[in-house]
Amino acid sequence: MNRFSQKISNFHSDLLINTKLGQLCGSKTLFRERYAILRILGRGGFGVTFLARNVTLPGHPLCVIKQLCPKVSSAKSWQRAKERFEKEAKTLGHLGNHSQIPMLLDYFEMGEEFFLVQEYVRGCTLTREVRRNGALSETAVKKFLQEILPVLQYVHKNHVIHRDIKPHNLLRCDDDGRLVLIDFGAVKEELASSEELIDKTAATTNFVGTMGFAPPEQFSLRPVYSSDIYALGVTCLFLLTGKAPLEFYYDTNTGEICWQNELNVSEHFTEILNKMLKINLRERFKSVSEVIFALGMESDSTSLTNCLTTQPLGLEVMINPNSTEENDPSYVPPVKRTAIAIREWKAKLKSKKSPPNYTTYSSRI
Repeated sequence: MNRFSQKISNFHSDLLINTKLGQLCGSKTLFRERYAILRILGRGGFGVTFLARNVTLPGHPLCVIKQLCPKVSSAKSWQRAKERFEKEAKTLGHLGNHSQIPMLLDYFEMGEEFFLVQEYVRGCTLTREVRRNGALSETAVKKFLQEILPVLQYVHKNHVIHRDIKPHNLLRCDDDGRLVLIDFGAVKEELASSEELIDKTAATTNFVGTMGFAPPEQFSLRPVYSSDIYALGVTCLFLLTGKAPLEFYYDTNTGEICWQNELNVSEHFTEILNKMLKINLRERFKSVSEVIFALGMESDSTSLTNCLTTQPLGLEVMINPNSTEENDPSYVPPVKRTAIAIREWKAKLKSKKSPPNYTTYSSRI
């Protein structure tokens, strides 16, 4: 009997029996003569994830093995799935060069299943962090965005849509505190669509993502780069409230989340979240660069005092600082000078708020 069997829930017990890695879980038999399978980390619609240890390397480092089970019904669709898996695995291997994305260590196929071996990141998901410590402040969520937006920008620049951004897929690393983005949906979606590409008449039902975090276009199997921005916006709501997306009310006309009355955040941050969460693609941020730009504008808005204290006085006032409205018609009162400075500053800020025409990407699906 498997020595972990008493600790495994009924939810996972079938996996120990019906999967290759599950049968090895806790035993002395190695997978591929190098991996000791320790326990199940999770399961999804496309496979199972296990924690393992590579006993052939010094220190016996931990790793994560993902066993993916493509839904194929013919030799031709299997070959197509294999080609797409190899292509997407190589993409994940390239993305893993980023310090905030787990490194891909190996990938292979056995029988009718595919396997990914990735770096194990010891840490806590943002879901668990919020459940344990409570909701975050606006300042903390802005800091979170400053950490994750450059990572998402890197992913998009490599022509990848994550497709499953949510607090559960964001880890805070125990070793150095960095935020790590995990569990890319790209491979799963490519495998799900491999059968569809072979049979053009087949029904398209293989949705990849998480209910509440995925925007409507993703349910229609047409995700775009801004689909990840929407999911990131919903993640911010969870961090600010501790509430899952399906716990909010939704506008029956637009389908948008009604969150404004449940939070007290600054007007500027409200505008940013609203634009991240727009259902209409034309109204939502189209690129991560636009979100970064919008967040950067807030720091400019705090410099109002600078524009008031650094505005040069009129020449006539500098010549005669004691002049008054009564004895000098060119005199400009301090209140009026302040009003002029504010108008000029707002005009300059408005012109800066129009970002350049960023290049946007269309979906690869």
